[in-house]
Amino acid sequence: MADRSVNYALRAMVINAAKPRAKPYVLTDGGGLYVEVLATGSKVWRYSYRLGSRRPKLTIGPYPEIGIADARDKHAQLRALVVRGVDPIKFTREAEAQREAEDRARVSFASFAKQWIADTLFYRSESYRSQTIRLLDAYVNPTIGEKALAEVKPAHVLAIVEALKHVPTTADRCRALIQQIFNHAIRKLLVDSNPAVAIRGVIKVPPKTHHRHLSEKELAAFWKKVNMQHTAGAVTIYAAKLLMLTMVRKSELRLAKWEEFDLKEATWDIPVVRMKMRSPHRVYLSRQAVILLRELKKMTGHGEYVFPTRFFGGAGKPISDATLNHFIKRLDFGVPEFSPHGTRGTAATLLRENGFAREVVERLLAHQERSSVVAAYTHAEFADERRKALQWLADRIDAIIA
Repeated sequence: MADRSVNYALRAMVINAAKPRAKPYVLTDGGGLYVEVLATGSKVWRYSYRLGSRRPKLTIGPYPEIGIADARDKHAQLRALVVRGVDPIKFTREAEAQREAEDRARVSFASFAKQWIADTLFYRSESYRSQTIRLLDAYVNPTIGEKALAEVKPAHVLAIVEALKHVPTTADRCRALIQQIFNHAIRKLLVDSNPAVAIRGVIKVPPKTHHRHLSEKELAAFWKKVNMQHTAGAVTIYAAKLLMLTMVRKSELRLAKWEEFDLKEATWDIPVVRMKMRSPHRVYLSRQAVILLRELKKMTGHGEYVFPTRFFGGAGKPISDATLNHFIKRLDFGVPEFSPHGTRGTAATLLRENGFAREVVERLLAHQERSSVVAAYTHAEFADERRKALQWLADRIDAIIA
């Protein structure tokens, strides 16, 4: 309600008719309230008041967005503060800070986790981001997703971790994700403490073991078992073979698109977005790999992905992250602990044992040089050597299964 003790003078037609001048000027309404007409033509409500020996002024907002009645109501509120000896500018700043603090306190963990992913994981591979989202959705968000950040306590994090103690690696990964998300929230000034820090070490994670690689005899058994699979889809069988023949990572293979291949030149260019080391990678395809891909193209070449899923509702999507895991687990060729990632170690060991240089094998694996000094001066791609190595690998597999 406008202050009735003030004789307000302005009318809408007067304000609307006011034209800009070379310098700003004011249209007085009364009681220190006025409209300032700027040189640009914009018109702004301001309030000038006396507080002690000072004569500050406060901006209420633009006209006509703030109409005459609303401006006078706000003016009455500000004048009441001045009468009580309260500085309206300081009061307004403190009120805005309080509102911002309340808004920050209402941010849920799940919504902020999405912001964290966008802010900090944009440079990671699509498969890494997808895996992170799956972990959060499956194990973390059901417990704390709807809670405000400030409401999440160490006890909540402990409950999540202890529910996963039968899979300690996953438990610790979830705790680490929560800690990273809260570290980001602290940097954003949304919270002051991190509830995941106190839970560090609650679950003991077993030491990492290297992926088991195969001897030549085991590789022969593996390859023969792959050829004997009649219940699995052809796409999965071809994917398992090409994983070995190309020495790429599982995520790099399963998300492969036909546009990346030049079968005439026998090359496959994997884009940077899918590479772990954030640099593009070329695979020099062996004759055997090209034959497999040509056969595969007859089946899936009409679509975008080389290895599309065959399940209902999966049209236009690649095989899942677990498809090759389950397929290789079912092979039963005498090495139960073998996994898709072991194909890289198997191929690399076979090449190194047969005289191929470490630098060539490292480039085939798309590994990054650990020494920053060496990396700065090493630009060799070893294209011919890599092509020869992958062709030798394919020929060797043919020989050992013959």
